[in-house]
Amino acid sequence: MSGPPMTDERDARGRWLALYVLCAGVLMIVLDTTIVNVALPSIREDLGFSPTSLVWVVNAYMLTFGGFLLLGGRLGDLFGHRRLFLAGIALFTLASLGCGLAGSQAALIGARAAQGLGGAVVSAVTLSLIMNLFTAEGERAKAMGVYGFVCAAGGSVGVLLGGLLTSALDWHWIFLVNLPIGVATALLALRLLLPLALLLALAPPPP
Repeated sequence: MSGPPMTDERDARGRWLALYVLCAGVLMIVLDTTIVNVALPSIREDLGFSPTSLVWVVNAYMLTFGGFLLLGGRLGDLFGHRRLFLAGIALFTLASLGCGLAGSQAALIGARAAQGLGGAVVSAVTLSLIMNLFTAEGERAKAMGVYGFVCAAGGSVGVLLGGLLTSALDWHWIFLVNLPIGVATALLALRLLLPLALLLALAPPPP
């Protein structure tokens, strides 16, 4: 008689842990939209951007992010949201490495465009994953509250973190800081999201 309650408890714990992993990925994306703005003067001085060309450090990211947001959602429907989440995190993390190691204007702008693509995929599929993980109205409302808080707080944290990293180290670290976050998020997603998907698929339907 103790089997089903223990299974339900393990299922609930796994879903909330999966939510925190999803939010960590989204937090990395949100941070990047604000953290770069703080470092723009340092980037301009180091790589020799003109005031006109400097805007492409931001625009390259925003254009690909906005342009591929709907496509990312559609690809998630076709190939699986969990698979696309992992692919988006991997692309964003690798692109962050490219940004951090960039030694020219073209390299930085190209890596920023790749970041935008990865961020679009992650953002597009995260909401769908949350909706699939939390089907009860009460739990879904709580999960969406956590997600909304992360999105709102990420912008403020990005400004503070960008200032600290730029002043204590240099502008390269505003991108390199994404590497441990991205790797940890991908590993945890592999451990939590895929087994949880199997557990939910095998679970009997609610009465």
